[in-house]
Amino acid sequence: MSRIGKAPIDLPKGVEINVSKGNLVTVKGPKGELMQQIDADLSVKIEDGVLTVERPTEQKRHRAMHGLYRSLINNMVTGVTKGYVKELELVGVGYRANNTGQLLELLLGYSHPIMFALPPEVKLETISEKGKNPRIKLESIDKQLIGQIAAKIRAFRKPEPYKGKGIRFVGEEIRRKAGKAAAK
Repeated sequence: MSRIGKAPIDLPKGVEINVSKGNLVTVKGPKGELMQQIDADLSVKIEDGVLTVERPTEQKRHRAMHGLYRSLINNMVTGVTKGYVKELELVGVGYRANNTGQLLELLLGYSHPIMFALPPEVKLETISEKGKNPRIKLESIDKQLIGQIAAKIRAFRKPEPYKGKGIRFVGEEIRRKAGKAAAK
């Protein structure tokens, strides 16, 4: 049995979960509302403030879907109560980030600035302090969306292994390589 799939989800106060006929799970909380279509074979049960996802058989496909959809529902519950935050750091001389509303402008050493429009579900904040690397702070209730956007921003200039320049997540360890001087 899936260890993740069989784990119950405790519903905090202020969170409403509704399961419609087409297995569409809607989670409403203090920060917003999220929806997820669940596989038709799985069933979602809510009893005494605890949600459980159950599967009909031990088929490999059912076992795979069991843990997946339980995790997705848990991420939705966490998102509407606490929310998710991702912080990216720009490491490099002259690297800058500015935002105008939902439009992020990045100067990353290319001949042109990169303009990146973010969806309205994601809150954007750029932080520039003297003597520190510029940071981009993303906030959202949707874990999947915030992760995808953070990955796209990071892909504009991935951290390189020699000097460590590029866009990285705050706290991310970059495996450094010795340059050609170390070969002698």
